[in-house]
Amino acid sequence: MNWVSMAHAMGTAGQQTAGGQGAGGGLTAFLPLILMVVIFYFLLIRPQQKRQKEHRMMLQNLRRGDVVMTQGGIHGRITGLTDSVVTLEIADKVRVKVQRGYIAGLLSRGEAQEKGEDKA
Repeated sequence: MNWVSMAHAMGTAGQQTAGGQGAGGGLTAFLPLILMVVIFYFLLIRPQQKRQKEHRMMLQNLRRGDVVMTQGGIHGRITGLTDSVVTLEIADKVRVKVQRGYIAGLLSRGEAQEKGEDKA
């Protein structure tokens, strides 16, 4: 038997079985892809969106006197705020201006005292 007739026979056999399944055959082909998208959403996309929302809220709620850490690792107390710039005092009479988006997080009172930054 030559390859052409074998391929033709396989093709007609596949058409006969697929014809009986209808549209359900196409859905089962995409089921693994749909399942992967759902898994990626719940394991990667949704947690990242939640972290971004929490970071955005933290940036909106910054106040004078808060002790923060920048993404570069600099710890300091907020002495001034504008819409886009935060002024940090990182040592006595040493102040730096940082874009608000580069504030990585608030330090708790325990962390601030541990670092020697809390003088209150």
